[in-house]
Amino acid sequence: MINLSKEHITAGNHFNRWLVPPAALAVHLSIGMAYGFSVFWKPLGNALMGPDGKPVAACAAGAATFGDKLAGTAKALFATDCNWTQFDLGWMYTLFFVLLGCSAALWGGWLERAGPRKAGLVAMLCWCGGLLLSALGVYQHQLWMMWLGSGVIGGIGLGLGYISPVSTLIKWFPDRRGMATGLAIMGFGGGAMIGSPLATKLMTIFATPSAPGVWQTFVVLALIYAVFMTCGSLGYRVPAANWKPAGWTPPDVQHNRLVASRHVHLKNAHKYCIIPTHG
Repeated sequence: MINLSKEHITAGNHFNRWLVPPAALAVHLSIGMAYGFSVFWKPLGNALMGPDGKPVAACAAGAATFGDKLAGTAKALFATDCNWTQFDLGWMYTLFFVLLGCSAALWGGWLERAGPRKAGLVAMLCWCGGLLLSALGVYQHQLWMMWLGSGVIGGIGLGLGYISPVSTLIKWFPDRRGMATGLAIMGFGGGAMIGSPLATKLMTIFATPSAPGVWQTFVVLALIYAVFMTCGSLGYRVPAANWKPAGWTPPDVQHNRLVASRHVHLKNAHKYCIIPTHG
């Protein structure tokens, strides 16, 4: 059985830290597909076809104001006889990134205690499980399942999958913090660059005259991302507590007025407003 504890993945002094960036990229390139979800909007907006071979009317057809659109979206959540609008589907973007921030804030402390390997595998289960639930939602034409699957559950996976590589890379590259965070951001943004063309190609393969092939594409993407995120998460290692790169001396922060030396615990951070003084 694989040991996921933080103590088990603490690396020895001779571990090559350059093995960590590929593991981080495997995770970030997978969850970065969140930015590329717009490739599904048009196919999903034409998912239901009428007897004449043309898409049926949208659930919010004729909506002009924001309130009308919200009313149409409320109907679209459970309707099976009308097509979704981009407004309906776009709420997944909102859920993606709201849940990304919330989950990163809520479980960031747990990640530091449990270690990035465990957090990465939980992120994989949430992200890929959310895609599979969305696939079922497309198959049954239930918008709420897509919101719950990719938006909520997948959004939690995004948050954990985003901070676990960043946290790990910064620990391994304290002498190159800008490069470490840049690698993480590059992977997250590059996920859409790779995933969008792949999704488009898969929909072309699975499409039929009566279906756009989206649910099959979700399933295939979930399986692909599950492999990459699992391999990436299992590749995580963390340095020992007092480890530092050879030949690197930590900067002196005691006499740097621009670097804060006081510590406020996360649970108390929202209670205080720290104003710098010149005393």
